[in-house]
Amino acid sequence: MEVQGKIKMIGETETVGNNGFRKRDVVVTTEEQYPQHISVQFVQDKTDLLNNYQVGQDVKVSINLRGREWTSPQGETKYFNTIQGWRIESVQANAPQGQTPPPQAFEPATDLNEEDHDDLPF
Repeated sequence: MEVQGKIKMIGETETVGNNGFRKRDVVVTTEEQYPQHISVQFVQDKTDLLNNYQVGQDVKVSINLRGREWTSPQGETKYFNTIQGWRIESVQANAPQGQTPPPQAFEPATDLNEEDHDDLPF
């Protein structure tokens, strides 16, 4: 899955727990009729992917949806979802998706015979 939009916020890398788990959040605002502010979490070595990006930049983020179950000490079960990023790439602003590059210009052939240009039947 992918989320595309403009970077609204890039958080600092946080280390959580005693095992050195690292996480970093980025908020991407979609560009549609009703823009959404999507928080995407990058973890472990993927946190470094955000170093080359800035607020205001147009990006496409490849994501996975993660869900987990947690049972409280009182026996109550709760469910949590996380949007986890694994790739981020810059996109050109205002470029339609799927747009093909313009065709390359070719130089006209110069080795045509003078007689070849009159071969049309009309």
